[in-house]
Amino acid sequence: MLAAAIGDCVHVAGLHVVIRIAREAGFETIMLGPAVAPERVVDAIREHDPDLVAISYRLSPQAGANVLRHFQRLVQEAGLSRRRFVFGGTPPVCRIAERLPLFERAFDGTEGPEAVLAYFRGVPLEERQVSWPQTLPERIAFRAPEPIIRHHYGQPSFEETLEGVRLLAESETLDVISLGVDQNTQEHFFHPEEADPKQDGAGGVPVRTPEQFRALYEASRTGNYPLMRSYAGTRNLIRMAEVLHETINLAWGAIPLTWYSVLDGRSDRSLRETILEAQEVMRWHASRGIPVEMNESHHWSLRDAHDTIAVVMAYLAARNAKAAGVRHYVAQYMFNTPPETSFAMDLAKMLAKVELIESLQDETFEVFRETRVGLRSHPPNLDEAKGHMAASIFLQMALKPHILHVVAYSEADHAATAPEIIESCRIARGVVRDFLGGAPDMTADPRVQARKEELLAEAQVLLDAIASLAPPGVEDPFTDADTLTRAVTIGLLDTPHFAGNPAPEVRGELVTQPVDGKIVAVDPDSGRILTERERVDRILQRASARS
Repeated sequence: MLAAAIGDCVHVAGLHVVIRIAREAGFETIMLGPAVAPERVVDAIREHDPDLVAISYRLSPQAGANVLRHFQRLVQEAGLSRRRFVFGGTPPVCRIAERLPLFERAFDGTEGPEAVLAYFRGVPLEERQVSWPQTLPERIAFRAPEPIIRHHYGQPSFEETLEGVRLLAESETLDVISLGVDQNTQEHFFHPEEADPKQDGAGGVPVRTPEQFRALYEASRTGNYPLMRSYAGTRNLIRMAEVLHETINLAWGAIPLTWYSVLDGRSDRSLRETILEAQEVMRWHASRGIPVEMNESHHWSLRDAHDTIAVVMAYLAARNAKAAGVRHYVAQYMFNTPPETSFAMDLAKMLAKVELIESLQDETFEVFRETRVGLRSHPPNLDEAKGHMAASIFLQMALKPHILHVVAYSEADHAATAPEIIESCRIARGVVRDFLGGAPDMTADPRVQARKEELLAEAQVLLDAIASLAPPGVEDPFTDADTLTRAVTIGLLDTPHFAGNPAPEVRGELVTQPVDGKIVAVDPDSGRILTERERVDRILQRASARS
């Protein structure tokens, strides 16, 4: 391959990237350098007789049009136009090159290195579907060292969502489409007579039949053939999982351990019933080899529980998944939650979660790290939100995630459209590649390490207290529904948002406060920070007195 930045263009960084990819594909390469006159390129073609000529130009489109037309004319006059020519440049100049018969392909930098490598290896575009793995572990291995990118998507209109899914797949900017289905779908899919038609489209796309799920999946069978999953149901969990498995080739299931219950009012299931059903649903997924994600820890942080509870619930969710036989576990780490959390203290909290969760890993239980920006943290100003999203992703990369769950910059203002998701995922991919190009180790910050160790110690205090609630004969208190229910009922597991909840399982007595970027428990009367030992002892003493 002969390569040159043509005319007055001195920008060769992108061309050198292409040269590296070409060498990986087996090409020998000759680089003529920057600002090469068209006449000199033609002379070099005569001299070296290359199989492929790669031309780059990254200046103004008007000047580029003149340079490329002149070059095409010289090539034709020299009788050299039968060989292959490929172009790379900015999108406006690429559109010009695409209109010239000389160039068989133009790359504007948005395609990603996979598309360039496929081109150099001679893989036709219509055959590239076979190279996109269709299981989560395989897709992760395929993308490494970059994480796969996931985004949720669902508009109030089914037709708009169907078209948006196709656009997302064709863009090749993300690897996983998470269908955001509306609340009526989540709660009343099997009981449509109970659904409120006025709430159709509330929170996502209305999907009423298995055939509609299949249509959404078929719309994604183009581009890079992304994996697909969906928001979980809040009732009839196994029946919904069966539908998703059969219609959209469910990439992984997302199951809360305690939520979508009387705790948050999204269902009238009791807490004990919810835990038992979650365990049953996990076993169902495990028996079919479907990975599982537990949507648990961040739900407590979203409701302003202090950091220690968030760390403990991350561990308990993973422990329950392993006990249910799950082979591949997706551990979700929601950053910026609550939004008052500082970047340093956020990273410390996540590292504590990672250490506890991954202590469970063995040959039967593999953990995939999934990171995301917090639901409540995006600024409503869309320009500021783009900056926040990018900054959060840079922080998340310190965790070396396998899955990057992008939350589009628009989400504080409105549910993201397909073009906004594509833009957000491209921003994310740029951040990822910048980070992997050489970033400082933020996990080594002494403040981060000190807070991580503090949280691990505090988490052990809470775990010991929960274990002490188990009745005699319970083999594992951390997977025992009665023990976990009692931990919530007496207030060991609590949030300020439980205040006013009429459910008998909750207390709502916990008071928390952001302090120096941490979320801590405080005395409700004095406002003094409570150690976890102090908090736990108070609760156990009150529970003992009541009994």
